[in-house]
Amino acid sequence: TVSKSFIQKTDAQRWANQTEIEADQRGLSPNQKSLGLLTVSDLLTRFKDTVIPSRRGQAVETFVLNAFLRQDLAQTRLSNLTPDAFATYRDQRLRTVRPGTINRELGLIQHIFEVARTDWGIPVTNPIKAIRKPNADRARERRLSGDELERLLEALKRSRNPLLGAAVRFAIATGMRRGEILNARWKDLNWQLGTLHIPETKTGVPRTIPLSIEARVVLVELAI
Repeated sequence: TVSKSFIQKTDAQRWANQTEIEADQRGLSPNQKSLGLLTVSDLLTRFKDTVIPSRRGQAVETFVLNAFLRQDLAQTRLSNLTPDAFATYRDQRLRTVRPGTINRELGLIQHIFEVARTDWGIPVTNPIKAIRKPNADRARERRLSGDELERLLEALKRSRNPLLGAAVRFAIATGMRRGEILNARWKDLNWQLGTLHIPETKTGVPRTIPLSIEARVVLVELAI
């Protein structure tokens, strides 16, 4: 199957007639034949098995791809794939998840199509580039107010994880992300300068942050 979208019906009919003539004269091109043998699932599975294991976000990305592989869209052959199919998927997902979530999903799959095209030599057009991405949620700016911090810390004392309270206090004091806190190492701490070096960040750029008095108090409590 070969498909293409047009605004005018006459243009579509003209293209269809010409395509049928070319197919009768010399058959489908090698590119179309190769795309007819592969599905979206083939690309995603190959990426999941060969590329993701070396990426920092492998756990999350594997979860995202496994969920998408259960969709009917994953079984679509590349020769039949159109942007409309992903636009429909986007609209269906927006009924149950936030725009930021679907944007991250589509961003990962769009990247896989680019890898397939540039690194694997698969002559596929990236369908996600042609669809509109939903507007992401505005960044959260809210801070704890009133007695919310006190009540939060009191509730954390009842947690089965004795380190959870310290992690939350440290996050509030430093603004560090959860992954950065969990990956922090004592060897990256400079007590004299009062700084903590973060070699691996979400953006891929290492950074060193100054530690407030509260952050140092938390570290001292953990070190005792």
